Amino acid sequence: MIDVVETTSTWRRLSPRMLVIHPFQEVVRAAPALLGLLVAGTSSGGQGQWWSIGGVGLMVVLGMLRWFTTTYRITPEHVQVRRGLLTRKVVTVPRDRVRTVDVTSHVLHRVLGLARVEVGTGTSERRREGRLKLDALSAAEAARLRVELLHRSPAATSTSSTLSAASAAEISVTPPAGSTPAAETELARMRPEWVRFGPFTMSGLVTVGVVAGFVSRLVSEGNVDLGRVGPVQETLRWFRAMSLPLEITTVVLVLVVFVSVASTLGYVLAFGNFRLTRHPEGTLHVTRGLLTTRATTIEERRLRGVEVTEPLLLRAIRGARLSAVTTGLRAAQGAQRGGSLLLPPAPRAAAVSVARLVLPRVADAPSDSSASGASPVTVGLTAHGPAALRRRFTRAYGVHALVLAALVALWLWAGLPSWTWLTAAALLPLTALLAADRYRSLGHALTSGYLVTRWGSFSRRRVALECDGVIGWNVERSFFQRRAGLVTLTATTAAGKQGYQVRDVDLAEALRLAAAGTPGLLDPFFVEEQHVSPVG
Repeated sequence: MIDVVETTSTWRRLSPRMLVIHPFQEVVRAAPALLGLLVAGTSSGGQGQWWSIGGVGLMVVLGMLRWFTTTYRITPEHVQVRRGLLTRKVVTVPRDRVRTVDVTSHVLHRVLGLARVEVGTGTSERRREGRLKLDALSAAEAARLRVELLHRSPAATSTSSTLSAASAAEISVTPPAGSTPAAETELARMRPEWVRFGPFTMSGLVTVGVVAGFVSRLVSEGNVDLGRVGPVQETLRWFRAMSLPLEITTVVLVLVVFVSVASTLGYVLAFGNFRLTRHPEGTLHVTRGLLTTRATTIEERRLRGVEVTEPLLLRAIRGARLSAVTTGLRAAQGAQRGGSLLLPPAPRAAAVSVARLVLPRVADAPSDSSASGASPVTVGLTAHGPAALRRRFTRAYGVHALVLAALVALWLWAGLPSWTWLTAAALLPLTALLAADRYRSLGHALTSGYLVTRWGSFSRRRVALECDGVIGWNVERSFFQRRAGLVTLTATTAAGKQGYQVRDVDLAEALRLAAAGTPGLLDPFFVEEQHVSPVG
């Protein structure tokens, strides 16, 4: 039995403890400029320090204003956030459009018992200004809000809609007193041995860029000459005493070591305590992070498939990561940053196993005769033929030839060192290996109601897309594809990247895939073609 409790449609404020969070965030965001003012003030007699102190005070005031100007409310039909001081903005999201709910807690959030809630919808993810964020709520309120927005039973939803339409008072549905939540099922958990995949993610390159950008901005704002700093002078003097090959080797080794350590540390911090669970209400719940914890809830009825990604370095040690293809997720921001991640870089066997567990089962679905009933993540793929192979080598060698010609021209007329074009010429065998690997990655299949497509070399991707989620097909042919007799077939969908391609496939095979994937969709075009016949 369901108890219906009346609630008032009142606007609620965020937690008062956010008065510590937002001023701190504003100060950190403006740290390079403030440090530059401090350094400049110290070198000019100390007067610039007052500007730095004034800047900190301004950042604190701006951060505190967010609490006074931000309110929100939850109704049976909508989630609304009202914010802004000079320009008031009200963001309204229908509850039936909610796709995901992210709950994130940074270090300071966790110390103060707070969390940031971000509601994901199919429309707001494409418009950054339309995202609905609540920063910050108490941890208990954030957890309750996540359950309220996604863990809704059909009976409760229909009861709530009926009563709210018949009455002016807004209602919320609460479970009966004494009821216990159903147990969740664990699908995957972080294992200590997975840390070995950390150095091969190359995420440390982002750290190198961030550190370099911070130092550059600090030097620019503070008008600092690094060449006059003692340790920097000694390092440059030692470095210039080396020969050119030794300089290059030293830089590469230092960069590899730094990136590997930073990548491993980032992997542990980002994916520590990773856990993927299935809830009886029809949702998948992902939690991860050590210092900054993040919890993402995905409705399974929105799931349209999975994507297995194998970057070149991860593939060399049989690693992969798994992402969800579903509506309302930030696929464009990457699987590790967005909410679509289902498994971090891990053994490929683990990614395949989890993919089998999360994919919806489709009975009596269209399949190829050679792949009937096979799992979409392990089924053998159909190769794309010799024309696609020639196209891969033609494109690879064409680009390489243009680069080589440009280097030779610069060597002849601009005095470029000869080792540049000689190195480019020596890399021709690697170009051949890259072209061959790109061809080996091409493939497609239709099995158990899923379109499976694979492509890529530096980052090989295999997508299993549910045919019921395909809303249209696009057939594209470039000038060179027409000469080779190939096309690119794109399955259009509302989930993930909104389109997944079967690249460089024969036209007849592309039409067969589209007709088999969505039976009846192309029949009018085939019938029309049959009626148009040559006269005589």
